Amino acid sequence: MTLSDRKPILLDFEKPLVELDSRIAQIRELAEENDVDVSDQIQQLEARATQLRQEIFSSLTPSQRLQVARHPRRPSTLDYIQAISDEWIELHGDRSTGIDDLALVGGIARLDGRPVVMLGHQKGRDTKDNVRRNFGMASPGGYRKAMRLMNHANRFSMPIITFIDTPGAYAGVEAERLGQGEAIAYNLREMFRLEVPILCTVIGEGGSGGALGIGVGDRLMMFEHSVYTVASPEACAAILWKDASKAPQAAEALKITAADLKALGILDQILPEPIGGAHADPLKAAETLKQALLENLAELTRLSRSQLKELRYQKFRSIGMFTQLSA
Repeated sequence: MTLSDRKPILLDFEKPLVELDSRIAQIRELAEENDVDVSDQIQQLEARATQLRQEIFSSLTPSQRLQVARHPRRPSTLDYIQAISDEWIELHGDRSTGIDDLALVGGIARLDGRPVVMLGHQKGRDTKDNVRRNFGMASPGGYRKAMRLMNHANRFSMPIITFIDTPGAYAGVEAERLGQGEAIAYNLREMFRLEVPILCTVIGEGGSGGALGIGVGDRLMMFEHSVYTVASPEACAAILWKDASKAPQAAEALKITAADLKALGILDQILPEPIGGAHADPLKAAETLKQALLENLAELTRLSRSQLKELRYQKFRSIGMFTQLSA
């Protein structure tokens, strides 16, 4: 079965679109059977479907955007790397535990002819693949592998490009035993000292410290329907109200969307998605991502090493600052 033959995975708010698409298919089938020209009617219905899709996806709630961000067909780190890079060599292992964490992948690539290091979280495409990649939840070895690759990039003056897509770092007993918290904290500190441009993009779900472990950069970008949050809405609802069913309310309060984070000054750039989400047209989404990466790299490569480090430091120092006005 090819990818195009698979039954589409539909989200609950897409039901009106399904009904309209089904009606179009029925009319087209009847027209072919009876040799009747209904091209004008089909064209009107298709225009209405496009308009409806645009209306739905332009007014999604935070919880609905979370559904889009978690869509099983949403392009992954490896999908984007293969689509935007001229050449790609994956590197493995953290040179410490002897285990290669498949939930976090990385290697050397060429972006528009330029050598770069690309790395990011990798979810699976089906249940078996998700189990193999631990649903994109990296272990300490994954974050140590990421830091090894970033040190390699720094040594050879290659820009670093990271793709964030994880519900959070793996919280199992074994991960804690191997130093999960220390591995992420180490990455946070070390990424500030790197002297090469660092571009971070949230391509799906950016969850908690698992996202931050590869999220310290000179530019933070997010796809339009991605989310970035300190904790999942389900976890937040369970903590605050002891009721996971209040996740939509938590999603609203957490300010997890790209628009919210841009308004708060955390996000640098929102990347528009094709109508229907990145999974509706992965190649178009990849082209948008590539263009944004090239534009930001062109700006950052004009800066000296000391300027890069200072601006990165000031960028994160300014997050959360506010001015209190007296009455």
